[in-house]
Amino acid sequence: MSNLSTSLSNVARPVLGGRLARFIAYLGLCAAYLQGGLVKLTDFPGAIAEMTHFGLAPAPFFAVVVIVLEIAASVMILVGWYRWIGALALAVFTLMATFVALQFWTMPVGQARFFAGNSFFEHLGLVGGFLLVIWQDLNERRQ
Repeated sequence: MSNLSTSLSNVARPVLGGRLARFIAYLGLCAAYLQGGLVKLTDFPGAIAEMTHFGLAPAPFFAVVVIVLEIAASVMILVGWYRWIGALALAVFTLMATFVALQFWTMPVGQARFFAGNSFFEHLGLVGGFLLVIWQDLNERRQ
């Protein structure tokens, strides 16, 4: 490691290498799922309408499953209880939901397709983040 890299690491480690930074990172990764689950929970008719919009039937069943998944898996990640399983659940859910909701390749060229394409790849980034959580948690459990 070069001197510059070592120096930068020594400066960053006390702030970014601690438990608080890790928790904030997990919270950022899970924020949309916590928010989504809580909004669906407090507006169940809206959750049913969303499931219906995406062709998921029976819509009430899928709404309950999504609410439980988004909240429970996020909490598992945040508290560290079977963190890798929570991250795996959200990674699989996100990948499936992305292919259902963001089929940009079927849209005509234009602004809507552009936005859907961006959102599609942003969601793939979330999946990558969850895969990193899985990798780290499994490696920490091995030690």
